[in-house]
Amino acid sequence: MKRKDLVIAGLAALILGVAAAVWLAPGLLQPQAPEVRFHGTDGRTLTLAELRGRPVLVNFWATTCPGCIKEMPELVKLYRELGPKGLEVIGVAMPYDKPSDVIALQKKRELPYFIALDPRGEVVAAFGGVRLTPTSYLIDPEGRIVFKKIGEPDWQRLRKELAPMLKG
Repeated sequence: MKRKDLVIAGLAALILGVAAAVWLAPGLLQPQAPEVRFHGTDGRTLTLAELRGRPVLVNFWATTCPGCIKEMPELVKLYRELGPKGLEVIGVAMPYDKPSDVIALQKKRELPYFIALDPRGEVVAAFGGVRLTPTSYLIDPEGRIVFKKIGEPDWQRLRKELAPMLKG
Protein backbone atom coordinates (compact mmCIF):
# COMPACT_ATOMS: atom_id res chain seq x y z
CA MET A 1 0.00 0.00 0.00
CA LYS A 2 1.09 3.51 -0.72
CA ARG A 3 1.50 5.99 2.10
CA LYS A 4 -1.55 7.97 0.90
CA ASP A 5 -3.69 4.80 0.98
CA LEU A 6 -2.51 4.02 4.52
CA VAL A 7 -3.45 7.51 5.70
CA ILE A 8 -6.90 7.21 4.12
CA ALA A 9 -7.41 3.74 5.64
CA GLY A 10 -6.31 5.03 9.04
CA LEU A 11 -8.71 7.96 8.89
CA ALA A 12 -11.55 5.68 7.81
CA ALA A 13 -10.84 3.35 10.73
CA LEU A 14 -10.78 6.31 13.13
CA ILE A 15 -14.10 7.65 11.81
CA LEU A 16 -15.69 4.20 12.07
CA GLY A 17 -14.36 3.83 15.61
CA VAL A 18 -15.81 7.16 16.71
CA ALA A 19 -19.13 6.34 15.01
CA ALA A 20 -19.24 2.96 16.80
CA ALA A 21 -18.49 4.61 20.15
CA VAL A 22 -21.30 7.13 19.62
CA TRP A 23 -23.73 4.42 18.55
CA LEU A 24 -22.83 1.80 21.17
CA ALA A 25 -22.09 4.02 24.16
CA PRO A 26 -23.77 7.42 23.80
CA GLY A 27 -23.29 8.13 27.52
CA LEU A 28 -19.55 8.43 26.96
CA LEU A 29 -20.01 11.67 25.03
CA GLN A 30 -22.56 13.24 27.36
CA PRO A 31 -21.02 15.78 29.71
CA GLN A 32 -21.31 15.40 33.45
CA ALA A 33 -23.50 17.97 35.11
CA PRO A 34 -21.53 20.40 37.29
CA GLU A 35 -21.47 19.81 41.02
CA VAL A 36 -23.40 22.79 42.31
CA ARG A 37 -25.28 23.81 45.41
CA PHE A 38 -28.79 25.20 44.92
CA HIS A 39 -30.02 27.66 47.57
CA GLY A 40 -33.79 27.46 47.83
CA THR A 41 -36.18 30.29 48.52
CA ASP A 42 -37.28 28.28 51.56
CA GLY A 43 -33.77 28.21 53.06
CA ARG A 44 -33.02 24.61 52.07
CA THR A 45 -30.03 23.65 49.96
CA LEU A 46 -29.76 20.86 47.41
CA THR A 47 -26.83 19.47 45.46
CA LEU A 48 -26.90 17.39 42.32
CA ALA A 49 -24.79 14.80 44.16
CA GLU A 50 -27.65 14.35 46.66
CA LEU A 51 -30.04 13.74 43.77
CA ARG A 52 -27.89 11.13 42.02
CA GLY A 53 -30.03 8.16 41.06
CA ARG A 54 -32.91 10.40 39.99
CA PRO A 55 -33.49 12.41 36.83
CA VAL A 56 -33.29 16.17 37.42
CA LEU A 57 -34.65 18.95 35.23
CA VAL A 58 -32.82 22.22 35.92
CA ASN A 59 -34.76 25.17 34.50
CA PHE A 60 -33.18 28.65 34.39
CA TRP A 61 -35.82 31.38 34.34
CA ALA A 62 -36.44 35.04 35.08
CA THR A 63 -39.39 36.90 36.56
CA THR A 64 -39.43 39.25 33.55
CA CYS A 65 -39.27 36.49 30.91
CA PRO A 66 -42.61 35.95 29.10
CA GLY A 67 -41.52 32.53 27.80
CA CYS A 68 -40.61 31.44 31.33
CA ILE A 69 -44.01 32.45 32.68
CA LYS A 70 -45.72 30.73 29.74
CA GLU A 71 -43.98 27.39 30.39
CA MET A 72 -44.55 27.35 34.17
CA PRO A 73 -47.96 25.60 34.05
CA GLU A 74 -46.41 22.84 31.95
CA LEU A 75 -43.49 22.50 34.39
CA VAL A 76 -45.95 22.27 37.28
CA LYS A 77 -47.92 19.61 35.42
CA LEU A 78 -44.73 17.66 34.61
CA TYR A 79 -43.56 17.83 38.23
CA ARG A 80 -46.92 16.75 39.66
CA GLU A 81 -47.15 13.87 37.17
CA LEU A 82 -43.57 12.60 37.32
CA GLY A 83 -42.28 13.81 40.69
CA PRO A 84 -43.83 10.77 42.43
CA LYS A 85 -41.94 8.57 39.95
CA GLY A 86 -38.59 10.18 40.80
CA LEU A 87 -38.28 13.38 38.76
CA GLU A 88 -36.82 16.40 40.55
CA VAL A 89 -37.39 19.84 39.04
CA ILE A 90 -35.22 22.77 40.09
CA GLY A 91 -36.11 26.25 38.91
CA VAL A 92 -33.10 28.57 39.09
CA ALA A 93 -33.90 32.29 39.11
CA MET A 94 -31.40 34.39 37.21
CA PRO A 95 -28.91 36.50 39.22
CA TYR A 96 -30.51 39.80 38.18
CA ASP A 97 -33.87 38.83 39.73
CA LYS A 98 -34.54 40.30 43.16
CA PRO A 99 -35.21 37.51 45.68
CA SER A 100 -38.43 39.22 46.79
CA ASP A 101 -39.71 39.20 43.17
CA VAL A 102 -38.80 35.52 42.79
CA ILE A 103 -40.61 34.56 46.00
CA ALA A 104 -43.66 36.64 45.06
CA LEU A 105 -43.89 34.96 41.64
CA GLN A 106 -43.33 31.53 43.19
CA LYS A 107 -46.29 32.12 45.51
CA LYS A 108 -48.49 33.69 42.82
CA ARG A 109 -47.88 30.80 40.39
CA GLU A 110 -48.01 28.18 43.19
CA LEU A 111 -44.80 26.52 42.01
CA PRO A 112 -44.52 23.19 43.86
CA TYR A 113 -40.99 22.35 42.75
CA PHE A 114 -37.71 23.58 44.26
CA ILE A 115 -36.94 27.21 43.41
CA ALA A 116 -33.34 28.34 43.81
CA LEU A 117 -31.86 31.81 44.08
CA ASP A 118 -28.52 32.47 42.38
CA PRO A 119 -27.65 36.08 43.32
CA ARG A 120 -23.91 35.68 42.64
CA GLY A 121 -24.44 33.77 39.39
CA GLU A 122 -22.52 30.71 40.58
CA VAL A 123 -25.03 28.18 39.22
CA VAL A 124 -25.41 30.13 35.96
CA ALA A 125 -21.60 30.07 35.55
CA ALA A 126 -21.32 26.37 36.41
CA PHE A 127 -23.77 25.55 33.61
CA GLY A 128 -21.61 27.37 31.08
CA GLY A 129 -22.83 30.92 31.53
CA VAL A 130 -26.56 30.65 30.84
CA ARG A 131 -27.65 33.90 29.17
CA LEU A 132 -31.06 33.21 27.68
CA THR A 133 -34.20 32.18 29.51
CA PRO A 134 -35.83 29.82 29.71
CA THR A 135 -32.99 27.31 29.40
CA SER A 136 -33.48 23.75 30.62
CA TYR A 137 -31.06 20.89 31.26
CA LEU A 138 -32.15 17.30 31.81
CA ILE A 139 -29.69 15.36 33.93
CA ASP A 140 -29.94 11.57 33.96
CA PRO A 141 -29.69 9.48 37.15
CA GLU A 142 -25.93 9.02 36.54
CA GLY A 143 -25.42 12.79 36.56
CA ARG A 144 -24.95 13.32 32.81
CA ILE A 145 -26.57 16.15 30.85
CA VAL A 146 -28.68 14.35 28.26
CA PHE A 147 -30.83 17.21 27.00
CA LYS A 148 -30.47 20.98 26.78
CA LYS A 149 -33.09 23.35 25.43
CA ILE A 150 -33.11 27.12 25.11
CA GLY A 151 -36.74 28.18 24.96
CA GLU A 152 -39.77 26.11 25.80
CA PRO A 153 -39.05 22.37 25.55
CA ASP A 154 -40.93 19.93 23.37
CA TRP A 155 -42.86 18.43 26.29
CA GLN A 156 -43.59 15.15 24.46
CA ARG A 157 -39.92 14.66 23.63
CA LEU A 158 -38.95 15.49 27.21
CA ARG A 159 -41.43 12.93 28.57
CA LYS A 160 -40.02 10.36 26.13
CA GLU A 161 -36.46 11.10 27.35
CA LEU A 162 -37.62 10.80 30.97
CA ALA A 163 -39.66 7.58 30.65
CA PRO A 164 -36.77 5.07 30.96
CA MET A 165 -35.27 7.03 33.89
CA LEU A 166 -38.37 6.88 36.09
CA LYS A 167 -39.69 4.33 38.58
CA GLY A 168 -42.84 2.39 37.66
